[in-house]
Amino acid sequence: MGRAFEYRKATKLKRWGHMAKTFTRLGKQIAIAVKAGGPDADTNPALRSVIATCKRENMPKDNIERAIKNAMGKDQSDYKSVTYEGYGPHGIAIFVDTLTDNTTRTVGDVRSVFNKFSGTLGTTGSLSFLFDHKCVFTFKKPAELDMDELVLELIDVNAEDEYDEDEEEGTITIYGDPKSYAAIQKFLEDKGFEDIGGEFTYIPNDLKGDLNEEQRATIDKMVEKLEDFDDVQNVYTNLKPAEE
Repeated sequence: MGRAFEYRKATKLKRWGHMAKTFTRLGKQIAIAVKAGGPDADTNPALRSVIATCKRENMPKDNIERAIKNAMGKDQSDYKSVTYEGYGPHGIAIFVDTLTDNTTRTVGDVRSVFNKFSGTLGTTGSLSFLFDHKCVFTFKKPAELDMDELVLELIDVNAEDEYDEDEEEGTITIYGDPKSYAAIQKFLEDKGFEDIGGEFTYIPNDLKGDLNEEQRATIDKMVEKLEDFDDVQNVYTNLKPAEE
């Protein structure tokens, strides 16, 4: 398995630790997809992708349908995607992905956590050199799939030639240029793959692992505090996952 997959696998429980908060965050993603392309998943690729992710996270069908219905309401807020970045304690780089209808509130919440842990909130793009921004797609692996042939075809739509297979889940995960999200999704759908869930992510390109147990605990606590805010979608760090 590749570096990106190992990192995402190791940090998954931290990013999506609480079911109720997971559903709240996915509900916001549904709202954005519906407002951008309508409530019909058959004609809205972005919504199809979010719904597939919801299913993988075991979000009940009723919750998904309610989120779609709420997104069509006249009084629903318009969410913006805003990323905050900076350094936490012990020189650990931290990216905070948010979906917010009030940037003043969100930046205040994020800054308060950075200040509490003696961190420094930087300007947008200041830490981009430490992370690779990617789009990620996960889909069920069909029987007798020729991955070598698929990889060659994926390169034509700006997907990477490396992929990860989760034998336990029976899925394949591929990575690509974020600007090619729509093209990669269309390619996978045209090929007939099922339950194609897509997202954007940040993968650290230089993991920092020289922290002791107490220092790691401090970083974990800071991440948890950030994830307590409903506006926060994901928190990424360049801290090397602890070995089990």
